[in-house]
Amino acid sequence: MPPFSDGSDVAEALTAAACRLHETSSPDSTLDAAVRLAVDLVPGADHAGISVIERDNRRRTLAWTDDVVRAAEDGGPGAGERPYWHGLWTAPVAGVEDSEGEQGQGALSELGLRSVLSLRLRADRRRLTVLTTYARKPRAFDETALRVGRLFTAHVGIALDSATVREQLTEAMRTRDLIGQATGILMERLNIDAAGAFDSLVRASQRENVKLRDLARRIVDAHDKP
Repeated sequence: MPPFSDGSDVAEALTAAACRLHETSSPDSTLDAAVRLAVDLVPGADHAGISVIERDNRRRTLAWTDDVVRAAEDGGPGAGERPYWHGLWTAPVAGVEDSEGEQGQGALSELGLRSVLSLRLRADRRRLTVLTTYARKPRAFDETALRVGRLFTAHVGIALDSATVREQLTEAMRTRDLIGQATGILMERLNIDAAGAFDSLVRASQRENVKLRDLARRIVDAHDKP
């Protein structure tokens, strides 16, 4: 994407990106779309990834554009730590201007990643969710990249929340239908009414320490077998 010439260019690009994010069907597909869009949208970006970072520095990469991103972001406590991520517990943005010239960034330099712009997507007391863009050139991210990156992460956060809610509602509907089927089976098998069948299902769930939906699935599956 060429450098933005004015505010209208930024607005149009972000609007198009937001539409693409909201067209995704699940949180995972939202994350995958977000890292691809980040490379297209943030000036200077060559690669991008989204990771979850725990307080003890354990981390897990959720989405990535290239294998080099996974090599840069994955690792256990003390393995390839990224000091710039520590600042994201208290600030929304952190970065590296040139990995060859900054202490503790040798691993990035060896991977050919010279510049980093890391932006906080979500945060609570235990973990961070972070969108990070990488460049092969030093000092690749200027004020425009920072501004666009922060606006883009706001859109990603909204789209991710929306996709999560949709997924939860879909799962709730599936669970309701499954429990309804199991209740109907118990009504027929035990010759009891709907309230009695549901109560029986709940008691069995508690007695066996099994989630209600899992027990319902077992009953439906057993009933469907010849």
